[in-house]
Amino acid sequence: MAQRVRKAVLPVAGLGTRFLPATKAMPKEMLTVVDRPLIQYAIEECLAAGIEEFVFVTGRNKGAIEDHFDSAYELEATLQQRGKAPELKQARDAALKPGNAVFTRQQQPLGLGHAVWCARPWIGQEPFAVLLPDELTISSPTCTAQLVAAHEKTGGSVAAVMEVPREQTRSYGIAAVKAEKDGLAEMTGLVEKPKPEEAPSTLAWIGRCVLEAAVFEHLDRHETGAGGEIQLTDAMAKMIGRRPFHAMRYTGRRYDCGNRIGFLEANVAIALHRADTSADTRALLDRLLKG
Repeated sequence: MAQRVRKAVLPVAGLGTRFLPATKAMPKEMLTVVDRPLIQYAIEECLAAGIEEFVFVTGRNKGAIEDHFDSAYELEATLQQRGKAPELKQARDAALKPGNAVFTRQQQPLGLGHAVWCARPWIGQEPFAVLLPDELTISSPTCTAQLVAAHEKTGGSVAAVMEVPREQTRSYGIAAVKAEKDGLAEMTGLVEKPKPEEAPSTLAWIGRCVLEAAVFEHLDRHETGAGGEIQLTDAMAKMIGRRPFHAMRYTGRRYDCGNRIGFLEANVAIALHRADTSADTRALLDRLLKG
């Protein structure tokens, strides 16, 4: 029986250079989609999957993330005094349970693989989820819940993938697979940012996976790959063929909030799908389109 997934690693040390000047003093993970920051969507996705412990791998000027998941005594007291019960509940619901979050530093920007490696003391020998918060996924069950369910079925490691246009393969880790059945396929390879003509498929890893702790054995070597960085996908690729490793075809909604248009799309799409904002958003779009 596969070991239960209880922990998640959230690499949040990036500089957010594609969103300057907004991210000059604010973490990109705190950019809001409608009314909550990207990082909160990722945590809520984990909680819905039964994950209860979190390792945030941060960098300098990321204190706002830690504050967001802490209790805000002054704010809560003020909301309570003013009788703002719904707002008080929202503030309290954003906090994580005491002792359920660890914040550790990635002192140098050496790549995603290095960021995940920084979490190793708190993961131990357990399987764990990895979520890149600027990849926003929306579905029921959540993408992470689907990965956890797939892990329970297959054991080993599981990565979420989606089809992308071939010309975009140079921006992703691309999976080679075989024997796909019911959305799950055995992975035979994983290549980081291949040229379109060299990509083994158009199945792109979308920043969600459940990994066995064996990945740390490869990350320990600090071998560099694409861009001169320590790539997580390189370590994942080295596990293929030695440990069970599957690709899970994700069919929910996914928004690349790492770029401005993807972030704008996420705001509009989420607002259109929420009962409390859909009507006003449609009316707003109608006004804008009519000029």
